[in-house]
Amino acid sequence: MQNRRAWLAAAPLLLAASAAGAQTPTPPRPPHAPRPTPPQAPRREKTPFEHFLDGVGEEARRAGVSATTLAAAFRNLAPNARVLELDGRQPEFTLTWEQYRDRVVPQGRIDQGRRLFQQNRSLLDAISTRFGVAPQLPVAIWGMETNYGGNTGGFNVIEALATLAFEGRRKEFFRRELLAALKILHAGHVPLAHMKGSWAGAMGQPQFMPTSFERFAVDFDGDGHRNIWDSRADALGSIANYLARSGWRSGEPWLREVALPAGFDLEQTGRDKRRPVEEWQRAGVRSLDGAALPALEAAVLVPDAPNGPSRQAFLVFSNFNAIRRYNPSNFYTLAVGMLADAVG
Repeated sequence: MQNRRAWLAAAPLLLAASAAGAQTPTPPRPPHAPRPTPPQAPRREKTPFEHFLDGVGEEARRAGVSATTLAAAFRNLAPNARVLELDGRQPEFTLTWEQYRDRVVPQGRIDQGRRLFQQNRSLLDAISTRFGVAPQLPVAIWGMETNYGGNTGGFNVIEALATLAFEGRRKEFFRRELLAALKILHAGHVPLAHMKGSWAGAMGQPQFMPTSFERFAVDFDGDGHRNIWDSRADALGSIANYLARSGWRSGEPWLREVALPAGFDLEQTGRDKRRPVEEWQRAGVRSLDGAALPALEAAVLVPDAPNGPSRQAFLVFSNFNAIRRYNPSNFYTLAVGMLADAVG
């Protein structure tokens, strides 16, 4: 019994000694010994697109674009397959002038343009006073480009331009546009989330390409930003500035619909074959509505001539060519001119 008590009394000491003996002390690390490096995952190789963005970013930084702007613009960016599909699509058929006219200048667009022209008359008059452009012209281009701001495009402009600059048919052109778009973002004219446009990067209510924005966009509402996406005043003022700087002649017409005499030689037609109106009148050209024609130089333009089915003919004046700089298509320019006449 005594031995059992003695053993029980000594047990805690024995267990403590046993536990102490079971712990192997960690040898001290020698002075200046390097710490062990934890294993690292293999570094992922950059994709060709990421290398492309690195090059664009370096060029943009040299142009003054901040690293913060670039990080936001390029975050999770990848080529857009839909943009490439649209870039590669070829027209399947060609519209006649009458088909094109009826498609882009329907009565509904005319009616809406008339309403908006009246609703915004004071703004349009102020724009006309500043830039010398007839007030109905910005409305007509606004209607043609985005249906009066109702369809400005849903593509991320940076993504679309980066895709086309990386893989498109005109890489250098779209690289310049991408760099211009990054500068617009850096300047704070529009938040990145609002920088939407067409698949080709045309932006906002006037559908300006970024380099056109740099040259022609204006801050007409005076808030410190040239916001052609959300500000109607900036959008319409920018269109007027574009025309003014494209050779617009204040107070002069853009086109007049005319009747041609029987047997008129269509080889005389074409927007670059300009003569004094008096000469056209001697050749039998007459205003369709009977109004006097201005004593200016003009060209006779017959859409689809010489082989098309068009029955319309127009005298086109210097301002026709100013509108045409917005979109180098005779059909487009004729449609803008007709819509302007209808809404104003």
